[in-house]
Amino acid sequence: MRIMISADMEGATGVTWSGDVVPGTEQWQRFRRLFTGDVNACVTGLVAAGADQVLVNEAHSSQRNLLLEDLHPSARLLTGRHKPLSMMQGVDSDVDGVVFLGYHTGAGSPGVLAHTYLENSITGVWLDGVLASEGRLNAALAAEHGVPVLLVTGDDLTCADAASYAPSALGVAVKQCVSRYAAVCLPPAVSSAQITQAASAAMASAGRGDAVVAPHRIEVEFDATHLAEAAAVVPTVELTGVRRVGFDAASMTEAMKAFKVVTHIAGAAVEDLYG
Repeated sequence: MRIMISADMEGATGVTWSGDVVPGTEQWQRFRRLFTGDVNACVTGLVAAGADQVLVNEAHSSQRNLLLEDLHPSARLLTGRHKPLSMMQGVDSDVDGVVFLGYHTGAGSPGVLAHTYLENSITGVWLDGVLASEGRLNAALAAEHGVPVLLVTGDDLTCADAASYAPSALGVAVKQCVSRYAAVCLPPAVSSAQITQAASAAMASAGRGDAVVAPHRIEVEFDATHLAEAAAVVPTVELTGVRRVGFDAASMTEAMKAFKVVTHIAGAAVEDLYG
């Protein structure tokens, strides 16, 4: 039984503002330990309930945040950037379930550090007409490989969001959102215990199902016109409004690869002061 953990950082225990997750800051060094603690708690529960292999895919920013020297010995760490499937690299390697750990709500929604891929330039992403967080996008990609989402951890609004795209998944709210930069947080000892318990229970849902391959449409809205214009240079991407682009793809894998290109180009078009 092989399980994958897609590990983001904004939804980790105690994280509430940008300084907690920006590589190189003093606060980031502190929260790397808490982030690693959440991952280890999850691995502990998965292994206790029968997982033979656990692959942890780093999914935040530089994708070099977790402390390998402190990682649970039953896990393997996929670290570093420029992975073809980004946050979901490894989902195509015959895994039997995926955990979304440290996730957050999407751009245009309330939640601690809410965003979708770009931290502050995207105001909304829609998958097949539905406002989509990174979790919803990644769950659709998992479904394309027949991989169930077993567990989602993050703030309370992230867990509520997950109930709409992965209703069978368990959820652990390690904090309650007060604002985009404030939350009521559980102490690490408490959140770790809850994550371990939920991960163990979630293993009952592990096991690949039928792959669901279908065409999808993604639309992205930016906070400035020039970002949409930059993204529309990509073949198959069309302007659908002054700040909005859209594109169709034959599968979710192709849709996410195109989305990665769109966000990369738009991110490179952001200027320091005016965006």
